[in-house]
Amino acid sequence: MNKNIEQNHTTEIAQEGDLVLLIGQSDKYHIFPLKSGGDLQTHRGVIKHDELIGKKWGTKIPSHKGNPFYLFKPGIEELIQTTKRNTQIMYAKDIGYVLLKLNIINGKHIIEAGTGSGSLTQVIAAMVGPDGHLYSYEVRPEMQNLAKKNLRRSALEERVTFIEKDIRNGFDQKNIDSVFLDVPNPFDLIAQVKDALVPGGFFGTILPTTNQVTRILVELRRQKFAFIEVTEILIRHFQAEENKFRPTDRMVAHTGYLIFGRPTN
Repeated sequence: MNKNIEQNHTTEIAQEGDLVLLIGQSDKYHIFPLKSGGDLQTHRGVIKHDELIGKKWGTKIPSHKGNPFYLFKPGIEELIQTTKRNTQIMYAKDIGYVLLKLNIINGKHIIEAGTGSGSLTQVIAAMVGPDGHLYSYEVRPEMQNLAKKNLRRSALEERVTFIEKDIRNGFDQKNIDSVFLDVPNPFDLIAQVKDALVPGGFFGTILPTTNQVTRILVELRRQKFAFIEVTEILIRHFQAEENKFRPTDRMVAHTGYLIFGRPTN
């Protein structure tokens, strides 16, 4: 792991080279590496990097206009939300459930197909830890290059092997703990998934429309998958103000149907 990122996680103060999260009013935030002599330009004022270096995490820092900002270590959720993207990324509400359903924990070996911009890739890489590994398949080289850049930003690239390949020809790995597909046609790839999984392993995918879900259900049954589940996750935010606590005006509704299953003999 990048030495500066290691320092970010093991010290109580921000140091040069650390990736930092600076949160301003209305919870708007900025993520950037600290560099001596650098500065952050915002519409609420300028903050010099030298004013952040050596400060404890959680410190309140005013801009040159006097507007308050707070200094934190970035979490994986903030890293995902600020990931550079060329495609729609998965929402945190869906990612969290996928991690649980596919048993993605330290030491596991995982395949994902449809790397995209690498948002899910970053989370899986963080969750499998130094003892696990992720094999990420993508047919579009420009998307894979973007994902690699995003993984370097998170200092997690050593846990991921990027593979440019059409998975209709199968996966290169066997006895994989879990497989997740974020592709338009997962119903055409179930035989390949089953061939890659350890017996009784975990499979998941995400699809936007009901007709796609129907097609994959048919194929999962045909390939002898059991414990099949289809889930839609909705999330509703509330105003965290004691004097006006109520739902916010918006909620994150349908983003996709999550489908899970486990292969049997």
